[in-house]
Amino acid sequence: MYYRKGLRWGNTLMLLFTFIAIGLVLHYRGRTKPLVSFWNDVKSVFIYQERSSNRNNPYKTPEPTSTASDDRTSSNKDDRSLLEKEGFKTDTEGTSGEEEAESTSNNDVDFSKAKDFGLPAIGSNDQIIRHHRITLRYREQYEQADWVAYKLLSEEASTSLSRDGNKFVPDPLVKTGSATHSDYTRSGYDRGHLAPAGDFNISPDDKQETFYMSNISPQVGDFNRGIWSDLEQKFRQWAQRDEELYVVTGPVLKPGLPTIGKNNEIAVPEMYYKIALCLTDRQPRMIGFLMRNQFSSENLKTFVVSVDEIERLTGIDFFPKLPDALEKKLESSTTTQGWFSTRN
Repeated sequence: MYYRKGLRWGNTLMLLFTFIAIGLVLHYRGRTKPLVSFWNDVKSVFIYQERSSNRNNPYKTPEPTSTASDDRTSSNKDDRSLLEKEGFKTDTEGTSGEEEAESTSNNDVDFSKAKDFGLPAIGSNDQIIRHHRITLRYREQYEQADWVAYKLLSEEASTSLSRDGNKFVPDPLVKTGSATHSDYTRSGYDRGHLAPAGDFNISPDDKQETFYMSNISPQVGDFNRGIWSDLEQKFRQWAQRDEELYVVTGPVLKPGLPTIGKNNEIAVPEMYYKIALCLTDRQPRMIGFLMRNQFSSENLKTFVVSVDEIERLTGIDFFPKLPDALEKKLESSTTTQGWFSTRN
C-alpha cells in the first residue's frame, strides 16, 4: 500500500517536472543562449532591489535610441528635478490634467521669457541682424550668417503660402553689405536657405525676409533639395505636433574654405547644423543634426549629434539662457527620444 502511494507521488512529481521542462523549452526556444536567458529571468525575480537602484540613476547619460515609437510621455523625473534645482516650481501632484499642463507651461515660460532667450550667446562686436521673425549673426569674412534663430510655430508649419514673387535681395540691415544674387549665378551652387521660406506661411513679408542674402548659403543642389529639405520638413512636422520649437541653424564656418562670388567672396561650407528645442512638453527636449554639404540617402537619425559637438565645431554657445543644469543635460545628449514617432 505504501509502495503504491509512493509510486503515485513519484509519478505525479515526474509528470510535473516534465510539464515544467516542456514549458521552459517552449519559452526559451529560438534563443541563442537559453541558459543565460533563464538565469537573467531568475535574477530579475530574486534580485529586484538591485535592478531598481540601477534603473533610477539620475546621473546616467541618456543612451541613443533608434526607436520609432512615440516616447514623449516617458518619465520626466530627472528633468523636473533639474528645473527644481534652478528654482522653478514643478510639483503638480494633486492637480488635474489641465492644471498640470498649465503649471508646466508656466514654468517653462518663466525662463523662456528672458530677452533673446532663443538666441546663441552674443559678443560685443557681433553684427546681429534683427528682422521681424528671424535673427542672425552675419559674418562679413564669409559673407553669410553663421547662425539664424527663430521660433517655428504650429500655425506657420501647418499651412502654405506661395513663394511666387519672392526675390533674392541684399539685406539692407547688413552694414558691411551682404552677398548679392549675382554672386551665386552659374556658381554651381544653390542659394540655400538657412531659415527656410517654408517655415513662414502667415505673412508674405515674413517669408520675404528669408530671401535676404544674409540668410542664404552656397549648398550643393542635391543636398539642398534632398536631405536638407527632408530635415526642414521634419522640423515642420514636429512644430505641428509640439505647437512650437526654438530653432537655430547655420553653416560650420572656418578659414580656408573655397569661395564663390563675382562681387563678394562667399565661403562654401562643408557642413551644416540644425538644432531644435521643445519646451511645450513636461520634459524639455533638444536635438541637434550635423550634415555634410553633399547628397545623402541616409536616414535622418544617422545625422543626430549632441549640441555640445556642434558647439565644439562652431565655437557658438547655444541657448545660454537655459538653466545651467538643464542646458548641460540637454546639450550633452544624443537621444532621439520624444522626437521621432510613428506619427511623423
